[in-house]
Amino acid sequence: MPQERLSFTGAAGHELAGRLDLPDDREPRDYVLFAHCFTGSKDVLAGVRIAKALWLRGFAVFRFDFTGLGDSEGDFANTTFSTNVADLVAASAFLRDNYNAPRMLIGHSLGGAAVLAAAGNIPGARAICTIGAPADPEHVAHHFSEARGEIEASGEANVEIGGRPFKIKKSFIDDIEGHSLGEAIRDMQKALLIFHSPIDDVVGIENAAQIYGAARHPKSFVCLDGADHMLTSRADAYYVAEVISGWAHRYDNDRRQKER
Repeated sequence: MPQERLSFTGAAGHELAGRLDLPDDREPRDYVLFAHCFTGSKDVLAGVRIAKALWLRGFAVFRFDFTGLGDSEGDFANTTFSTNVADLVAASAFLRDNYNAPRMLIGHSLGGAAVLAAAGNIPGARAICTIGAPADPEHVAHHFSEARGEIEASGEANVEIGGRPFKIKKSFIDDIEGHSLGEAIRDMQKALLIFHSPIDDVVGIENAAQIYGAARHPKSFVCLDGADHMLTSRADAYYVAEVISGWAHRYDNDRRQKER
């Protein structure tokens, strides 16, 4: 699929790397902004597959690396959940100023929590999708629970997440402890689609229930029966994209007006 390798300035002034998948023979049906998981990147398999499947259905999909991850500049150790949210807002502004404002935000895992937090600051977005998202960003603390005492005492610690080394600072913990998504979810005034697997052993399905309970209508829940947290099955990723494509049609006001 045609890709444009792009960069833009993140909230802290670092150059962030992105990829924009554009339909090659037509105007995009809509622009979509995708947020990857905690310590992941724009090239995580689930994101790549979902982007490809949405591209086949006429969407332009922008994926980027949060500060300090993937091909982006910056030091991950100096980032927080708040900086991730700010990077999302910066990415949406980049799309708006250079292409078109994203109508849809999709977030996987902690990226899902980030799009929920950012949605109120991205006025052009009409639809929000979360995939295996925690209802509270503090949920990610289980990844470094054994080092939490050291982080609290020394201000930082080196930990291993997904087989890779990362430095976690106390500022990260303080930030996630200070975030509550309930109000942001309730007040975002956008359509919400929640995907979650009942056998997700990283982010339990009770998180989906909490997000759904906090949100106002229109809201929908789709059970990813048999899927793992990372959507390692190609069929699961393509199913997510297929459902998103059909669901998004309902919230594309311009398209619906033309069809009347």
